[in-house]
Amino acid sequence: MRARMELFARIRRDARVDGLSIRELARRHQVGRGTVRTALSQAEPPARKIPVRASPRLDAFKLTIDGMLLTDVDAPRKQRHTARRVLARLTEEHGATELSYSTVRDYVRMRRPQLDADRRQEVFIPQEHAPGAEAEVDFGEVWVILAGVKTKCHMFAFRLSNSGKAVHRVYPTQGQEAFLEGHIDAFNTIGGIPTRHIRYDNLTAAVTTVLYGTNRRRTENERWLLFRSHYGFDAFYCQPGIKGAHEKGGIEGDVGRFRRTHLSPMPVVDTLAQLNEKIREWDEADDLRRISSRLRSVAADFTAERSLLRPLPAESLDPGLTVHPRVDRSALITVRMARYSVPARFIGRQVRVSLRASELVVFDGRSLIARHARIVARGGEAVNLDHYLEVLKMKPGALPGSTALAHARSTGAFTSAHEAFWAATRKSNGDAAGTRELIDVLLLHRSMAVDDVTAGLVAALRVGAVTADVVAVEARRHAAAGGSGADRHRVDQAPVVEHRVVSLTQRRLTDPAAVIAGLPADTRPAPSVAGYDELLTLRRSPIDSSTLKKEPAS
Repeated sequence: MRARMELFARIRRDARVDGLSIRELARRHQVGRGTVRTALSQAEPPARKIPVRASPRLDAFKLTIDGMLLTDVDAPRKQRHTARRVLARLTEEHGATELSYSTVRDYVRMRRPQLDADRRQEVFIPQEHAPGAEAEVDFGEVWVILAGVKTKCHMFAFRLSNSGKAVHRVYPTQGQEAFLEGHIDAFNTIGGIPTRHIRYDNLTAAVTTVLYGTNRRRTENERWLLFRSHYGFDAFYCQPGIKGAHEKGGIEGDVGRFRRTHLSPMPVVDTLAQLNEKIREWDEADDLRRISSRLRSVAADFTAERSLLRPLPAESLDPGLTVHPRVDRSALITVRMARYSVPARFIGRQVRVSLRASELVVFDGRSLIARHARIVARGGEAVNLDHYLEVLKMKPGALPGSTALAHARSTGAFTSAHEAFWAATRKSNGDAAGTRELIDVLLLHRSMAVDDVTAGLVAALRVGAVTADVVAVEARRHAAAGGSGADRHRVDQAPVVEHRVVSLTQRRLTDPAAVIAGLPADTRPAPSVAGYDELLTLRRSPIDSSTLKKEPAS
């Protein structure tokens, strides 16, 4: 191209300076007259014409090949047509035995990008979103190392369209309970509700049937209808499939951004509640960023938008799915193929359960009787030792091998202090009586703080008085001295004289090495009952019968 441009420059210069004719210019520069005329008419040489190679044998099959390539648009990436597969189908289905592989390959290589470009020529119109009017919601998959196990979870994402303020929460499921709970958490976080509508995919948690057409009609879930009516907002459903992704592009991009920024690599947590606490901090930190070319941060735009939101209703709606299972003989209820314990006194009765995204709450009428973290694994169990204490007090021999004790140990509720107390009291009082003493200690947890009971256990073990009464006394003393159960705002009081618990058993120990440190030696004389024996001896002088005065007969 550069050589032709220099040739055109020389021809134009000779014609301008020397005034040569077209014939002379053609002879001097050894080019055709047509080239000279072109150079004199324009300074830039025209692009060379690349001859198009005709392929008459392929012309009859071009529409067929285009149809194959169009079906690849929605096909999985690994199941699309290759040029070799196109040639094989043409040979088998259309009898194109005279086509060569190179001819088909060159056409597929040229035609596939053209068809993709034609498909992507849809024009998008920039939109303005009024403050406080619109929001977008979506779910995204995330993987979490949960309690040491790689677990697939689902992230609920809510984003205000104007300011870009986003709220994210991770749940073990993307069912309707997680869908509703995510909305409630998002509304409480932003302090209001969008006034116009919220944009959604056709999620099964909200939509039961998609009625295809231009009016975007949907058959909505009844509980979703109740939820929208209670909080007072409208739903806008995007077009099904990939065609509707651009209608809520803000949340689509936000899910990927948040996942790449904060969840890569996979977070390692013990519980999803712990992960969601971290996510709240990340959301607050993200408010300081600026979106694209905006002049102000997300937090600044949200401050102006917050006052335009519709206020929250006075009462919150329970997002849980309500079921009514019956308590079996093991004080367990079965919900979604998982079993949960309730207090043993409800055996045989029907209870009301609110199944939520991250927990399960059990009611007897309006009274809360049990609360468990939700179990997603099929066949899992959540058993609380406290629900069986009254029964175990009558059957102490069932405690060592009970499932409730195994769960308490695995969760850390049954601590090493409980283990040490149990071993000491069984050695001192026997297996049955010692286990009952332990159960009485476990019952203290219903009315006292864990730290106070633990302090009571340690104090009782220190002095060797392994009874529930001693634990209760020491636990109350720990709370009164400023333990976890003490009132942080109490007024100043007079100092309390502490009286330590002393074990009489230790007093009777004859081995000085066995005496607990700080306990003085007992040097008192052995007790005697001689003084009491003297009181039992009646010392009287002899009585003379003659001195007795006889009374006259009546």
